[in-house]
Amino acid sequence: MVYDAVAETIAERLECDASEITRESSFEQLGIDSLDVVDLLMVLEEKIGMEIEPDGKIKTVGDLVDFIEKKKAELSE
Repeated sequence: MVYDAVAETIAERLECDASEITRESSFEQLGIDSLDVVDLLMVLEEKIGMEIEPDGKIKTVGDLVDFIEKKKAELSE
């Protein structure tokens, strides 16, 4: 579910098909710069209903998905 939300949000932003985005896709490969990431995170926060404040270690779509899933698990404890 988190992956789908992330992939759909990126696809909307890049005007491409979500199937082109994989967990291994880096933001750099996708042409997403740091400002785009901030915008992307704001949209994702609304979609998934939680605040996302990642550290600088998030380089790929999979990193972001894992970060969000971990944060959701911590909040539900």
